Amino acid sequence: MSETNYHIPILVSEILDLICITEEGFYVDGTLGGGGHTFAILQKLSNAKVFGIDLDEEALKQNQERFPKDRFVACPGNFRDIENLVKTNGIDKVVGVLLDLGISSHQIDSANRGFSFQKDAQLDMRMSKQTNLTAKKIVNSYSREDLSRIFREFGEEKNAWRIAGEIVREREKKEVETTLELVKIISKVAGGKFLVKTLARIFQALRIEVNQELENLKEALQGSLNILVEGGRLGVISYHSLEDRIVKDFFKHENLSCVCPKVIPVCVCKKKRTLNILTKNPMVPSENEIKQNSRARSAKLRVIEKI
Repeated sequence: MSETNYHIPILVSEILDLICITEEGFYVDGTLGGGGHTFAILQKLSNAKVFGIDLDEEALKQNQERFPKDRFVACPGNFRDIENLVKTNGIDKVVGVLLDLGISSHQIDSANRGFSFQKDAQLDMRMSKQTNLTAKKIVNSYSREDLSRIFREFGEEKNAWRIAGEIVREREKKEVETTLELVKIISKVAGGKFLVKTLARIFQALRIEVNQELENLKEALQGSLNILVEGGRLGVISYHSLEDRIVKDFFKHENLSCVCPKVIPVCVCKKKRTLNILTKNPMVPSENEIKQNSRARSAKLRVIEKI
């Protein structure tokens, strides 16, 4: 098993220290991507096995060819179905789960996928070709109100309404088909030094809408907790505030033993505390790691232990 051609995994030493708690058992890489984290886990734990999940058919195929078949199981699917996918493959409980959210380096670097605003391609942005909704459909069919909503909610873009209006005006002349056509439209509203950040927000918002990423994350967190053994660990790496807020709130809620209103003197909710939070504050990459991999800059790692 060679390290050649693996994408650089983010926060890998922290993941290995906090997630890899036993030499044996199953670990789940719920967002397999380029396979960097899976490689690191298999390399550190000689008797462990990894169950890798990904929507991206290309990523699954590449990793199946790289990893030993007796220690790695590749599973096509959405990480929102993590509990069902693991159990239907005959695995009852797992020792650790890693969710590395967002888009993989492989997908960004594949120009034809339409994820990058720096490369010309069809407006696609699907993590899996099995789904029907594309960025092109959204850009050309959503109303100005709906476009503005996703730009504002999923991209936290202040100029959402103006950008949505410009898209609607331009698509009345000609269907918007490519990433660079969309870049040109956005540039009419947000030029100068703010352009790159605006483009990043709009493309992020479209990607989240295409792949329903935030709803999927909520389901994946609960499913991951359900399949962990007592004492098992779940680590989540997020890359923007929307994801991190969902993860933080889920962990905080599950760490509570009561959610009754304060006006009620005796607990009646019967809620049980399910986890310990191991990272009071999220772990972030070192300056050295960011220098080696600029995509690590916005990463935040939160880890819990099931009780």
